[in-house]
Amino acid sequence: MNPALPLEFRARFTFLDGSPSASIRNDLALDALCHAMLHVTATIKIDDAELEEAFVRASGPGGQNVNKVSTAVQLRFDARRSLSLPEPVRERLYKLAGRRITSDGVIVITAARFRSQLRNREDARERLVALIRQAAEPPAPRHKTKPPRASKVQRQEAKRHRSAVKSLRRVKIADD
Repeated sequence: MNPALPLEFRARFTFLDGSPSASIRNDLALDALCHAMLHVTATIKIDDAELEEAFVRASGPGGQNVNKVSTAVQLRFDARRSLSLPEPVRERLYKLAGRRITSDGVIVITAARFRSQLRNREDARERLVALIRQAAEPPAPRHKTKPPRASKVQRQEAKRHRSAVKSLRRVKIADD
């Protein structure tokens, strides 16, 4: 490394053997360790070990690779056994997931929008994060309201009118 460079720069980019390539490799390994968690909210982080990815063949466009490369991603997240999710979030997640959740509590997200396996992988993870973020927001409390007086009057008028219509349909028997 060039000794004319500032000390902070040299310290950041030189490691054991003094070569910049070794330090870049170490930086990439450190980044991989730091990104081993999927950050959903400030309080919810999902460990990569809780995610299971399977790569399958995708339908649709793909050119020459369509029959050779498995670009679609099936991301599986076991919400029932996850230690990362608080119980209220887990319950709301079950309701929001709909048909994407299995009877075992595993959320399955399939991403095949892009031709690239990497982009499909990112897309599946982003969709999982969006789903969990939506479940993390507590529902707004319902405020009871009274019906306005005008709607009560309108309802009573409609009932009177309907009663009059029905009374006209009745067969009247004349008294002799």
